[in-house]
Amino acid sequence: MTRSSKPTWQKELALERVNRLFELAEEARIEKTGMENRYVELARQMAMHYKVGMPRELRTRFCRSCGSYLSPGSTSTVRTRAAKRAVVIKCNKCGNIMRFPYGKRVN
Repeated sequence: MTRSSKPTWQKELALERVNRLFELAEEARIEKTGMENRYVELARQMAMHYKVGMPRELRTRFCRSCGSYLSPGSTSTVRTRAAKRAVVIKCNKCGNIMRFPYGKRVN
């Protein structure tokens, strides 16, 4: 017996919920309620359960190592590396470094 994939409507609904949970995480960060990490954890669990890929703009908002919500300046440090054409995001909680390339290299 093979495992079937989730229906498309369930995946679309899960992606909407993931987006909403990240909106709630941003609101919780602004209001300083301390719930932002829990919202990120729920969003990641939902994306994994329904096998929905996390959009790029959301992948840069949480630490893949410790799972904390990243906000530039308070819980993360954001730098650009012109030589390597990358954005470097460092989590201030666990020290994990994430690199995201940008632009095309012309030789």
